[in-house]
Amino acid sequence: MTQGVTVGILGAGQLGRMLALSGYPLGLSFRFLEVASEAPAGEVASVVHGDWHDPAVLGRFAHGLDVISYEFENLPEASVRQLASLCPLFPPPSVLAVSQDRVQEKRLFSQLAIPTTAFFPVDTEAELIAAQAQLGFPFLLKTRRFGYDGKGQCVVRTPEEMRAAWQVLGGQPLLAELFVDFDREVSLIAVRSRSGETAFYPLVENVHEHGILRRSHVSVNADLSLEVAAHAYARALLDHLNYVGVLTIEFFQCGDALIANEIAPRVHNSGHWTIEGAQTSQFENHLRAILGLPLGATAARGDAIMWNLIGELPDVSAILSIPGVHLHLYGKTPKAGRKLGHVTVCERDPTVLARLRTRLSLLIWK
Repeated sequence: MTQGVTVGILGAGQLGRMLALSGYPLGLSFRFLEVASEAPAGEVASVVHGDWHDPAVLGRFAHGLDVISYEFENLPEASVRQLASLCPLFPPPSVLAVSQDRVQEKRLFSQLAIPTTAFFPVDTEAELIAAQAQLGFPFLLKTRRFGYDGKGQCVVRTPEEMRAAWQVLGGQPLLAELFVDFDREVSLIAVRSRSGETAFYPLVENVHEHGILRRSHVSVNADLSLEVAAHAYARALLDHLNYVGVLTIEFFQCGDALIANEIAPRVHNSGHWTIEGAQTSQFENHLRAILGLPLGATAARGDAIMWNLIGELPDVSAILSIPGVHLHLYGKTPKAGRKLGHVTVCERDPTVLARLRTRLSLLIWK
């Protein structure tokens, strides 16, 4: 039974909003906990506003909930563990220790024999110099924590750039890693239920601009050998972490090989196409997983393309005049670099899809 079940979500952004919208047809109710005043999910469910560290706020939020999950991973682990003592919470809090620290993430990839880039923890300038001697130029310098959408990282190509990067990023735990000259970036959306049932969506090709995902493309005729490898890597992570919910792995594809870049323990931007383009969306399957319900089918209904709307909105009337286009707006104030919504098309005929892609790209990606 799902009628009368209330799901708590930590964070009230657009991912939480889409979780709620996918759960209402199942009879679920939702409550969100959010620090920020702007909360896109507040238009579709109640929001408790307060400090993540305040036990009283956490207790008020958790009261009466049947299960708790989260829509982003940069949460205080101690607060998440307190909530887990009050109510079933998935994915498990232990996952945050890995996903919040890029070094721990890389070490876990290595432990599970999942290919990843060469890397070195960097806490001092001397360690940075030693890492560069091993990696050569160019290499990437990243913060170990709190990086997203290209923030907290830079490509270092020369000794001068290395000194400048240290001036900007130094003084906090860092990671230096090999620069990968990849063919493309892809991601795998995986889901594991409380019973251990596991399912995978097709690999997604992603295009970024200034570190922010701009477009995702799914093909029903993808390379099956890559799919098999990605599934094996994801299954190893899901089982090792005793994971429950949707987990996303971002990869670099180099020839016929996949190199793991990072994980996101939640529903993911590169899975937005699943709302219209898959038999069951990533959002509904996340809810099914954390509630212990059978997972839904993950097959694509056809080739799909998803564009993020970033910074400013295109002509909405022009977008909606195109047959077969699905528009999602998040109710957010326009601001440079902010994801305001997304547009998806799904089509079995590749010729029709190509025409839609050209037409929409002119409207969205100028």
